Amino acid sequence: MALHFSGEEFQSRFDRLKTVMETEKLDAILMFAQESMYWLTGYDTFGFCFFQCLVVTQDGRKVLLTRSADQRQAKHTSNISDIRIWIDSGGANPVLQLKDLLFDMDLLGSRIGIEYDTHGMTGRVGLSMEAELSSFADIQDASGLVDRLRSVKSPAEIAYVREAAKLADAAYYAAFEEVRPGASEARILAVMQNAVLEGGGDCSANPFVIGSGRDALLCRYKSGRRTLGQNDQLTLEWAGSYNHYHAALMRTVVIGSPTERHHEMYIAAREALTAVETQLVPGRTFGNVFEAHAECLDSHGLMPHRLNSCGYSLGARFAPSWMDAPMAFKSNTTEIEAGMVLFMHMILLDSITETAMCVGQTYLTTHSTPESLSTLPLDLPVKSG
Repeated sequence: MALHFSGEEFQSRFDRLKTVMETEKLDAILMFAQESMYWLTGYDTFGFCFFQCLVVTQDGRKVLLTRSADQRQAKHTSNISDIRIWIDSGGANPVLQLKDLLFDMDLLGSRIGIEYDTHGMTGRVGLSMEAELSSFADIQDASGLVDRLRSVKSPAEIAYVREAAKLADAAYYAAFEEVRPGASEARILAVMQNAVLEGGGDCSANPFVIGSGRDALLCRYKSGRRTLGQNDQLTLEWAGSYNHYHAALMRTVVIGSPTERHHEMYIAAREALTAVETQLVPGRTFGNVFEAHAECLDSHGLMPHRLNSCGYSLGARFAPSWMDAPMAFKSNTTEIEAGMVLFMHMILLDSITETAMCVGQTYLTTHSTPESLSTLPLDLPVKSG
């Protein structure tokens, strides 16, 4: 087996899960989130794009139902010893095979939690689960149960995040060397990806965001590459990923001379990030974090140009996104705890003047002030022609 964590680490995670299951009076949980399976067992695959389910009982049994293509993957990467295969065939319904498995495990009539809110659960599967299992057992929505456990990182996980942060820094320095008038976005993106992969990292859970000119106002990846001009702007949002653990960063780089609007928006974004840092302490909430960001930017008259969220948790994530719960948005009452890894992004997008200014940093929360996991300076990045 190629496990990224010790047996003791995995046992500690199950013990935490068992405590929550006891509190929620769950006899078993059906895991469909790849992140949950990886966290609990080490199972590492992108096979969650097809039907697969990890059945975990309160007494510690773990049974994976998956396709034949992932049988060896599970044996090689996880501590799961009981792996069952559902058979691909015309009209096959793996939910029926899951129902048979639950019957074999003597879970008829038990209270079972199901992870519905995940990319590993399609709407069609969800409907079939309701139809087939509602009369079989007392089924409950267990979405977010494991997410809450994953949001506070162990020392072993934090060590991986620190490696991811080093890779993220290396990617930026590689990119900055390439930024100049006439440079291709393709080359910049290539050296960033190379820095992470050559440094021993993984492909990130979603593509890096790169956009210049008008596209600097986009905060999603899009296909197509542009060449930088004499006076230009380039927004980058990227992450180092190590054993699937992410550390993200975001910057808008000015090529040539920054405009007055660039300076105004940078000052506001930097002040907002400082205000947010004061809220990244135990006892404050993710709603408090958002309000600190919003109040600062609104005081600069930038309310129309900010977003309705200013950050989120990071951890071991799989496609299509490295974003994890909890998120920093209005009225989110989830409390900050020590040991969280949080990406805070101050994103300003002025479509009137077509000016972008984004500053993003990943932090580790502690029992006092947060620790920035990046060594990059927070100055306005400018690359002269």
